[in-house]
Amino acid sequence: MVSCPAWFVAAPASGHGKTTVVAALARLHTRLGRKVRVFKCGPDFLDPMIHTAATGQPCENIDLMMCGEGDARWRLSRAAQEADLILVEGVMGLYDSQPSGAALARRLGLPILLVIDASAMGGSFGAIAWGLKHYREGAPIVQAFANHVGSEFHARLCLESLPEDIQWAGHLPRDAEAALPERHLGLLPAAEIADLMARLDRLADALADSPLAKLPPAIDRAVLPAPTFPPLLAGKTIAVARDAAFCFIYPANLECLAALGARIEFFSPLADVALPTCDAVWLPGGYPELYAAQIAANAGMRAALTKHVAAGKPLLAECGGLMACCEALCDVEGRSFPMFGLLPGRVQMQKRLAGLGLLAAALPEGRLTGHTFHYSRLETPLAPFAQANRLAGPGGEAIYRTGRLTASYMHFYFPSNPEATAGLFS
Repeated sequence: MVSCPAWFVAAPASGHGKTTVVAALARLHTRLGRKVRVFKCGPDFLDPMIHTAATGQPCENIDLMMCGEGDARWRLSRAAQEADLILVEGVMGLYDSQPSGAALARRLGLPILLVIDASAMGGSFGAIAWGLKHYREGAPIVQAFANHVGSEFHARLCLESLPEDIQWAGHLPRDAEAALPERHLGLLPAAEIADLMARLDRLADALADSPLAKLPPAIDRAVLPAPTFPPLLAGKTIAVARDAAFCFIYPANLECLAALGARIEFFSPLADVALPTCDAVWLPGGYPELYAAQIAANAGMRAALTKHVAAGKPLLAECGGLMACCEALCDVEGRSFPMFGLLPGRVQMQKRLAGLGLLAAALPEGRLTGHTFHYSRLETPLAPFAQANRLAGPGGEAIYRTGRLTASYMHFYFPSNPEATAGLFS
């Protein structure tokens, strides 16, 4: 067995400040000399970037549907063997996802720190906390934290409203200078927030005298062995796009490729005019719509990718990668930009959400899970090669294939099937 203090940080709904509080906590304890490992529930890419900046450690995703309970238990066990504190940020509201954050906390033995936006309430603070703790099967809520508090008097009203079985964890005041900026897909990527560390330090300072400056009780975990993968990609080099336009990469996906034996070479489709010497290419998701003019101007990269595909070499394009592989991208203002031209058709940006949810795809290589989240639609004469279906509810995403190019709005979670992953890049 191994023991490590841990919190599952949850909220009544999205927008209450889970990411802010987790980042502040992570930064505070990192500054105190502790090694902090942060996990994000669900398929989010942006929140983990903030937590990675706060701790200097990779932030991994855990999800009972997309990643699986075994994957989550192993990753938490590994973290507990090396960390002084584990923080797990929930997704949406405590009972919103399926399985819910409450169910995940119960299954994984994680005490819950409940974050509530108290900006428009006083005595109702305790009622909400009590209700969430005792709703249906209940949730292991141990402490409650008030966010966006207007004054010390306001904080005291929240504290005094708590029932005896929920402890006060402190509060954060309203502070526009510390707020994390957002845009259409959520928070800005960490690399785009010039003063991110100053904001995180300001938040950490605000928690320095709170109850959360102390470590929570340690949680016992079984020591689980790391999964072993066959070396199906031994001797292969995979060129992975990584820059401001292509930045949605799970650390677990890179770890999976390396465990399969692959050598990874990073490149920038924005700045580089040629591919590294490679056997396969991965274009992950990101923001090609924000860098469409730079992509359009990079004739060298367009030629290199065209040559790669024409040679019959594998290329996996996910979401933003799919968008960049089309003939053109049209923004919400009606401007059209030529893309890499590897797939027929064009992408049209829109202001409304076009795809959201966890997915599973049955490919010839095997079944892979993942998710979709995008604000564009694809107009193409190409018939879908396969279909990724929603894990909960109707709908899904088409998967296209031409030669060894596989493209979809789906973001794949490689550890869900390492052998199928190897097939995509072989």
